[in-house]
Amino acid sequence: MTVAKYSASGNDFVIYHTFVKKERSALAKKLCHRQEGVGADGLIVLLPNEVYDFEWQFYNADGSVAAMCGNGSRAAAHYARKEGLAGESMRFVTDAGVIEAKVDGDIVTSELTPPSLKERGIEAGGKEWWLIDTGVPHLVAIVDRVDTFDIEEARALRNRFDANVNIACIDNGLLRVRTYERGVEAETLACGTGMAAAFYRANLEGLIGEKAVVVPTGGERLELAKKDDTLTLKGEVRHIFDTVIGE
Repeated sequence: MTVAKYSASGNDFVIYHTFVKKERSALAKKLCHRQEGVGADGLIVLLPNEVYDFEWQFYNADGSVAAMCGNGSRAAAHYARKEGLAGESMRFVTDAGVIEAKVDGDIVTSELTPPSLKERGIEAGGKEWWLIDTGVPHLVAIVDRVDTFDIEEARALRNRFDANVNIACIDNGLLRVRTYERGVEAETLACGTGMAAAFYRANLEGLIGEKAVVVPTGGERLELAKKDDTLTLKGEVRHIFDTVIGE
């Protein structure tokens, strides 16, 4: 079968479409392996849907299922448009709910599922963490600088709360975010739902307005904004290559 390699703000994905819905955890681990596979943060499989443009199965690199992935939603939309599975505007089904996306060349905007503040005032490592769900759970701490990221602390919090872990700071009007992602079990170059969670907390605390430029570890700039009760994530998506592999 033919699969595509995509990058969205540093998050990379293997994507293909099929008519067959089945469990693909082992395939995800095989394809996402950095040394022995295509190499990616996740596998996205697009499937037909009777109501919406399509639905997806999303797997992390370790084979675990994730309900949502912000950058993955943008990569999937770009792929669907390129492959003729959807028009420039589309709606598709994830385990977190229905996502709306718009493709304008290589710039893709996803309207995410409504964010939800689950808990605030979590004290750990001298920081105050908020637990926010933006399709998947994220711990967010607002700090003075993000030059250093304590990965061991992040890993402990990830295991304690079964959530992704983010530190963020306001730097000359930019929101800088670093994310430790469960399922990858390491810091990634970007995380769409993590940036959304950091934006949501910063906005609730009055640190930024209803629109902001967000910069993840990979350095690309994205736009996050509030739209009614949801958030939108906008940025460039790149189709890296196609290759043929055995399933």
